[in-house]
Amino acid sequence: MSTVIKVENLGKRYVISHQEQQRYRTLRDVVTNKFKSFGKKTASTKEEIWALKNVSFEVKQGERVGIIGRNGAGKSTLLKLLSRITEPTKGKIGLCGRVGSLLEVGTGFHPELTGRENIYLNGAILGMSKSDIRKKFDDIVAFAEIDKFLDTPVKRYSSGMYVRLAFAVAAHLEPEILLVDEVLAVGDVSFQKKCLGKMEDVSQEGRTLLFVSHDLVAVRKLCKRTILLCDGKIEKDGFTDSAIDAYLNYSRNATEGLYCWNEPAGRQKVWPVQLEILDESMNRISNIPFDSAVTIALRIKVYEAFSFQVSLRITNNLAIPIFSTEPSQELMFYNRGYYNFSLKLPFALLSPGYYRVALGIHDPGTEVFFFEEQILSWQVIETGTNMAKYKKYHETGVIIVDIPWEIIYNKQDGKIEPC
Repeated sequence: MSTVIKVENLGKRYVISHQEQQRYRTLRDVVTNKFKSFGKKTASTKEEIWALKNVSFEVKQGERVGIIGRNGAGKSTLLKLLSRITEPTKGKIGLCGRVGSLLEVGTGFHPELTGRENIYLNGAILGMSKSDIRKKFDDIVAFAEIDKFLDTPVKRYSSGMYVRLAFAVAAHLEPEILLVDEVLAVGDVSFQKKCLGKMEDVSQEGRTLLFVSHDLVAVRKLCKRTILLCDGKIEKDGFTDSAIDAYLNYSRNATEGLYCWNEPAGRQKVWPVQLEILDESMNRISNIPFDSAVTIALRIKVYEAFSFQVSLRITNNLAIPIFSTEPSQELMFYNRGYYNFSLKLPFALLSPGYYRVALGIHDPGTEVFFFEEQILSWQVIETGTNMAKYKKYHETGVIIVDIPWEIIYNKQDGKIEPC
């Protein structure tokens, strides 16, 4: 197969200016500081950040390649460079064929135009004729399920409607290369399944797919090859299973039982500060006996008052979700400031093995404010469970449930309904 994407020594640098200023100030503070600084230069420092460093790889026609890594690893920057939304600082990108991209909600849409008009606009940008777009038009509308709002300006669409239309346009207008970022998290479960099925169909038609996602189960299902990015560099490029294993074993900001986040680069409504795994004495741990309880402690910072939901998901060493938990089934309102959350997992619940935590902060089905998987891990140690007698006790199940049995002895055979 021919090479359709060739990336050589790609690098992207951002320069960030820092100025000493308070995040929230009164009008009096602003006026006073203006007079104090009159005729003086404002002190500022500049910091260089390399989002990508010496990234090189090739993709063949028809390949489905996953791109994984923690927040800030450079995944979205890479797709923006491939989409030519931004220019690289150094290196070369070679692309063979039309590129369709789904990077952020609403990217490529004109907010004042209707859904119908944006379909034709995006097709024209891809170099398709009006008649070619017209042939695909009904399929796009049916897939996006927005026929009632087709002639409504897209600025009035919800996040979910935006994503449905954007994906339908990107997938149906037949680009030779399709780039998909972590935006499908906005859609509901049925829509996500439909998108994954469509991406499989796209690759079977000979088109190439690059798929950025934190959903390792979806990456494993969809992609045979996966690239792991760590701090802007390629840490692993190979079979998906080996790349996911390397990702699960990599933790940039983690010490034993503790993970800390850096302050967000841009403006955010809410952001996590730290996550801890604690034992019964409230000590940080990475190993816990089977018959001991585990406490997960989370601290977040809310920058502006609004309503959202916090969710934690526990996965096993294969990145398969075990269960999810939330402090409330309803959206909760939070004022500006810091919040501490903690939950205690019952002892003798998880069978021996490795487990990891995923964190989501979101308005379910509407908007995701933060999401990251594989944040912290801990190991449940075998201490004599009723499964210890089996050499492969982990195959008996992930959750150990002490369910009462009833056994009745009859000396003489009783009357039993025939099978």
